[in-house]
Formats: sequence, C-alpha cells, structure tokens
Amino acid sequence: MTLELVLPFIAVFALGAMSPGPSLAVVLRNTLAGGRRQGVLTGLGHGLGFGVYAFLAAIGMAAAIAASEDLVLGLRWLGIGLLLYLGAVYGRSALSGGSAKKLEHSPTANGRSGFVQGALIAVFNPKILAWMLAIYAPFINSDIDTPVLLGIAAIGMIIDGSWYTSVALFLTAGNRAEKLQAMSRKIDAAMAILMFVFVGVLVVELLSAVP
Repeated sequence: MTLELVLPFIAVFALGAMSPGPSLAVVLRNTLAGGRRQGVLTGLGHGLGFGVYAFLAAIGMAAAIAASEDLVLGLRWLGIGLLLYLGAVYGRSALSGGSAKKLEHSPTANGRSGFVQGALIAVFNPKILAWMLAIYAPFINSDIDTPVLLGIAAIGMIIDGSWYTSVALFLTAGNRAEKLQAMSRKIDAAMAILMFVFVGVLVVELLSAVP
C-alpha cells in the first residue's frame, strides 16, 4: 500500500467514526447504562464489525468495477443520494432541537451484549453504507490485491475501534456525557453541513469526468 492510498483512507475513516449517528448513540447508551467496561467493549465490537464490513464493501466495489462501469457510476450516485438523505436527517434534527434523549442506567447491562451491539450497529448503520459507497469508488479498482483490501479494512478497524473506545473512556469521567448530549443540536448542524459539502465535491468530480 502506498502513502498516497493510505492517507485518504485514514482521513475518511477518522471523519466517519467521529461523526454523530446511530453508532455513537449506541456507544453513548451502553456506556451510560453499563459503565466503562460495557462502553469499551461496545467500541471494540464496533471496530471489529466495521473492519469486516470495510473489507466486504471493498471486495464488492472491486467486483462492481470489473463487471460494469455503468454500475460503478450508479453506485456513486447512490452514495451521493444517501449522503443527501443523511444531511437532511441531521439538518432536521438540528432544527428540531436535537435527537438526544436522556439515558438511564440499566442494571442488566453487560459487556458481552455491548460487544455484540457494537458489531451489529457497525454492519447495519446506513451512514456507514453511504460513506463506503461514496468514498470507496475513487480509490478501488478491479485489479486491486486482496492484501491491500485487508490493509484498508485493518486501518478502518483500528481507527474506528480506537475512537469509540476512547469515547467510552472519555464519557466515564465526570459529567461529560451530559455535556455532549446538550451540544447535540450544534453537532447535528455541523454534520449536516459536512454531508452537503461532501455531496458538492462528489457531484463536481462526477460531472467533470463526463466527456
């Protein structure tokens, strides 16, 4: 893997992990409900699930490129559509005052369930699907080697798992979780803007590629 390939993926995976969404909500909920141990295990589970998803998505993208250029173009536009949808969701949440809810402590919470929940939300989070479709296409080609795909997935797994475990550790000190929830409206607004900026960049790139 070259530095030119690695750096964009590091930036993309970091931005994707840090952006608010269903994954962050699950980590927040499990950390507040089950404490530091469950929060950390949820983050580790999410990192593992994300790494597997990133590998399978890269294989699927490479296969799509090999099968049809029109299919790749369609996937890119689908990714743009998903980013638009997510931007609208974040924008609506910001305008309505945020979607964060008070999370109550659950005495039945345990680390194993947190790990499983973290892995599952990484696979079924629609934001991650949009991110993969929109970002992978410029970098993945039909003859990319499997070790490279594994390396990309490993980068995503390490960054994602590290971020969410750090969130869990951070939240278990003081009343930081409540402060973060209080800022949810501003965070949602910033994410809506970021999504639309990504859409604009991707649309310009696609249109500039049209002969």
